[in-house]
Amino acid sequence: MTARIVVAGTSSGAGKTSVACGLIAALRGAGHTVQAFKVGPDYIDPSYHRMASGRPGRNLDAFLAGPERIAPLARHGSAGADVAVIEGVMGLFDGASGRGELASTGHVAKLLRAPVLLVIDAAAMSRSAAAIVHGFRTFDPEIAVAGVVLNKIGSDHHEELLREAIEPLGVPVLGALHRDGALEVPERHLGLVPAGERSGGASAAIATLAESIRREVDVEAVMALARAAPALDATPWEPPLGTQRARIALARSAAFGFHYEENLELLAAAGAELAEFDPTTAEALPDGCDALVLAGGFPEVFADRLAANERLRAEVAAFAQSGRPVVAECGGLLFLCESLDDTPMCGIVPARARMAGRLSIGYREAVASADSACWRAGEQIRGHEFHYSAVEPVDGSAWTLRVRGTERPEGYSAGSVHASYLHVHWAAFPQAAQRLVAAAAAVPAGAR
Repeated sequence: MTARIVVAGTSSGAGKTSVACGLIAALRGAGHTVQAFKVGPDYIDPSYHRMASGRPGRNLDAFLAGPERIAPLARHGSAGADVAVIEGVMGLFDGASGRGELASTGHVAKLLRAPVLLVIDAAAMSRSAAAIVHGFRTFDPEIAVAGVVLNKIGSDHHEELLREAIEPLGVPVLGALHRDGALEVPERHLGLVPAGERSGGASAAIATLAESIRREVDVEAVMALARAAPALDATPWEPPLGTQRARIALARSAAFGFHYEENLELLAAAGAELAEFDPTTAEALPDGCDALVLAGGFPEVFADRLAANERLRAEVAAFAQSGRPVVAECGGLLFLCESLDDTPMCGIVPARARMAGRLSIGYREAVASADSACWRAGEQIRGHEFHYSAVEPVDGSAWTLRVRGTERPEGYSAGSVHASYLHVHWAAFPQAAQRLVAAAAAVPAGAR
C-alpha cells in the first residue's frame, strides 16, 4: 500500500482536524497525490479533506464496516495516491463504547500498520506534556506513536519548555503550531460547518492551515514516517458488479450531503445511473427516475427554502405514492415528515419532526422490522445515529435498535418507503445497493 500516517489526538478538540487538513494541503502543494480518510462515522470532516486533497473524502470505521475491511477499504480508496493521511476520532484510544479498542483510532492504526502523529493541545501545560506522550506511547505497545505535533503554543519559550520535556523520551516533536484565531473553523450543533456551505471561507482556511503547517511542521519528516510504514498485505475492496440498470434520483446538496463514497460506488457498480439534484432549488425531480435516495444533512438549516419549494415537495410525495422505492437517512427522514418545527415538509411519513435540543449519538445494532427495497425483515446490520431532532409519533418502524441492553423501534417503513435516523455504511452490506437497483429496475414503466 501507499505511504500512510495517522493523525491522532489526545482528545476531541486537540486540533487534529486542523493539523490533518493543513498537512493534506501542504503535501498536495508539494506535488504529492494525497488520499484522506476519517476514522469513524463522520461526514463533515471528510468535506474538508476533499477540499484539501482534491479527492473524495473517505471513512474507515471498524464498527460499521468491520475490522476485516479496514485495510481493503484503505487500499481501494488510496488507488492512485502516493500518501494516505488518516485523521483519527476523539482521543487515540477512544472507540465504540463498552467494546474495548473496537473502532478507535488506535485500532485502525494497528489494522493499517500505520505510524501515529500525535496532536497535543499544549495551551495550558509545559512539562506535563511529556507525561502525556509517555502514557500514549506505552499504553498499547502495538501502536507506534512516532511523532508529536504541539498545538496552541503560546510563545517561543513555551515551545522550548515543551521540546525539552518531550524529546528525551525518544519521540520527535515534528511541529509546534502557535495560537492563531485565523486557523479556527466555525461550528454548530453537529460539529464543524460543512465545507460546502462555506466554500470560499473553507478554501481560505485550508490555505492558511497549509501555510502554517509548512512553516511550523517538518513536513518532510512526517512524510518519512509515512514512507516507513511496512507493507500492507490486503486485497483492495471492490464493489460487486450488477447486471440490472436503473436511474436513481440522489439528493446531494448542502441540505442533504451526508454520503459515504463507497455507498455511491456500490450503487453505480450495481447498475445505477445516479441523477443528482438539490431539493432547495430544483423545480422537479430528475426525469425518468425509478428510485429516490435522500441522505442525511441539515434540512433544519434550510427548512424555509425546502418548504418554499412546494412543487418539488409535491413531486416527492407523488413519487412515493407511485410505489417507486424511496430510501431516506436522518435528514432525509425529516424531509419526508409532515413538518419540521411546524414548517411544512413532504408529508410522506405520518409524523412531525422537531429539533429537540438533545443529542442522540452512538453506534447501533439493528434488526430490520419489515421488508423494504434495501433490507429484509429480520436482517441484522450495524449503523450509527447522530442527530439533535426527534420524530413523533411513528407507526410502522423500520428497525428494532439494540442500545445498551435495551430495544426500541426506530424509523418508518411502509409501502415503498424506508426512512430512519440510522446511517449505514454499505461496504459491509453490499446487498443493499444490489437490492435497491433491482427494486428500481422492476418499477413498471407506467409508474414513472
